[in-house]
Amino acid sequence: MTDMTGSRQVASLSRGRVIAIVGPTASGKSDLALGVAHALGGEIISADSMQVYRGLDIGTAKPGPEDLALVPHHLIDVADPDQNFSVATFVQLAREAISAIQARGRLPVLAGGTGLYVRATLSDYDFSAPGQDPATRQRLAERAAREGPEQLHQELMQSDPVAAGRINPRDARRIIRALEVLELTGRPISASWGDLPPLYDALVVGLRVDRPLLYHRIDERVRSMVRRGLVDEVRSLVDRGFTPALVSGQALGYNEMVGYLEGQTTLDEAVSQVMQATRNYAKRQMSWFRREPGIIWLEGPGSRQGPLVATVLGLAAAKWGQCC
Repeated sequence: MTDMTGSRQVASLSRGRVIAIVGPTASGKSDLALGVAHALGGEIISADSMQVYRGLDIGTAKPGPEDLALVPHHLIDVADPDQNFSVATFVQLAREAISAIQARGRLPVLAGGTGLYVRATLSDYDFSAPGQDPATRQRLAERAAREGPEQLHQELMQSDPVAAGRINPRDARRIIRALEVLELTGRPISASWGDLPPLYDALVVGLRVDRPLLYHRIDERVRSMVRRGLVDEVRSLVDRGFTPALVSGQALGYNEMVGYLEGQTTLDEAVSQVMQATRNYAKRQMSWFRREPGIIWLEGPGSRQGPLVATVLGLAAAKWGQCC
């Protein structure tokens, strides 16, 4: 699908231009991104907050060796599980990757379901939000450890439902930050999530899948992960000191499998919990992306081949005035 002529065309239009493919988990984002990047001679930047962690492979649906060989990927396996990998760190690395890809005359394809990572990378996102106080943060962190992050999330839901709707109820770090800003400034942190100036000439494509089909795909994905060794992967991480209290412990499936390994649930119960947690996460993802301006929605699921790839190539040609 890629030839020398196509590569020259991409080289001429890739400076400052980015394709982003977003949507809920199990919608086929990765496959569609792979097909688009392969067709355009591009390179993929993973916008997944958990694929950055080494050792979290099966549960985060990282690309396999064949996919990595087909198209270069970036921002996978760049942190250890015990590191607190921040949005700011991701953005710095993602923008460096975009610059390097463009310098090679290739097209960056940002793909993933972590909405804040995508927004912060593509726009002039302000990381110096007001409201920072170590004592306040420590007090909230102690409450989260004592009462559980879900309790603080319920409080956030009352005071800043927009932020609460976009933050995982187990994501203690982001919940604490939102409550800290609210307490110190009297303004919800979501107020800083308004329209932001774009940094790139981006084509942003979203995949939308009917809920029954999406839930079926989620359930099948979870079953496949278990068959491919998710329990053994989590056991290995636990043996190395991994705990659900880590930021990486928020990855879907890992907390539930730790509960199974500790004898708190049966395997069937843990699998059902992972399925439900993943469905809930998919709903939060769609809530986030529905509020994002400029997304061109396509009916999924996506595939690395077929009409959706052709549709994205046509959108790129229409936007940038060249055939892809």
